[in-house]
Amino acid sequence: METKTSRRKFIGVTSTLITGSLLTSQTSFGMPNFINNLGKSGSTIKGVKLGLITYSFRDLPDQSAEATLEYIRQCGITNIELMGGPAESFAGAPKNPVDFRTLFSLRRKRNQQEELTEEEKKTLAEAEEKTKIYREELGQWRQKVSMTKFEEFGKMYKKAGVDIYAFKPDAFGLQNSDTDIDYGLRAAKALGASHITLEHPANDAHTLKLGKAAEKYKMKVGYHGHEQQTPTFWDTALTQSPANALNLDFGHYIAAGNTNALDFVKQKNKNIVSMHMKDRKTKANGGDNLPWGTGDTPLADVLRLIRDNKYSFPATIELEYKVPEGSTSINEVKKCLEFCKSAIG
Repeated sequence: METKTSRRKFIGVTSTLITGSLLTSQTSFGMPNFINNLGKSGSTIKGVKLGLITYSFRDLPDQSAEATLEYIRQCGITNIELMGGPAESFAGAPKNPVDFRTLFSLRRKRNQQEELTEEEKKTLAEAEEKTKIYREELGQWRQKVSMTKFEEFGKMYKKAGVDIYAFKPDAFGLQNSDTDIDYGLRAAKALGASHITLEHPANDAHTLKLGKAAEKYKMKVGYHGHEQQTPTFWDTALTQSPANALNLDFGHYIAAGNTNALDFVKQKNKNIVSMHMKDRKTKANGGDNLPWGTGDTPLADVLRLIRDNKYSFPATIELEYKVPEGSTSINEVKKCLEFCKSAIG
């Protein structure tokens, strides 16, 4: 998100909106024709695993499994961190009655301490109440859902040449039950992911619980952060369980005012399971989230660092800057990917 916009609430969304609006054709889903993503190495370039978080497509109306796969294909990406919505809707989750795009917009204004109109306050309150009720319904569904559809989802993406390395459903927060947590880990494993990701809960008891739960399934937990990231941000979680790890956000780390970003990656590389990439200004320069190559984040340097040291964690493209007028999120992700390829050389 820009600054503190939340992926936390990116939960299951309906696929009834304009199904296939950006799909090239029905025949493009024929799996033999689907694999055209950059040849045998896909989006792994000179050993650097370039990935994408599907949150980058949040502005697109169809969030179904098939549409999301087509967006990924069009970008030339073969490694992903998957948000919960496409997989959960594919598995039959109840549909979210809230227009998540409107909800995100209002939450962004509130989080950035912008003044909401009375009408906006009312809309936001109603949406959050509906979301609360939806969470309860979703939790009941999670208690009984079979993992078969998640396995099918993973196989569909694998057949299309796309590796799901991480899963980020809204199942691991402080508000979630132990049943939700267990469900989320089982679903991640069924999808073929090596780790789950979530916003760091800033709660030591919770990171201990998640680490121990993940150990049971031989999974990793990557904790994400925003401008609260510091060199010691993850220290307690790392001591609690070998399953606890970093989902470092490199751009937010710069915007938080840290000046040792490259050294920090060197120091923590064995604890990083995936790293989000975005270009932000430093805190002193305002912290703006900008098109890649125009901010203060040393993206090219860190990509070459990963290449030269053969670090195994994915560098995850996260589109958070404003999509320019006349462009699309798909086109902007393509630009980010080309930036990465050029930097790696």
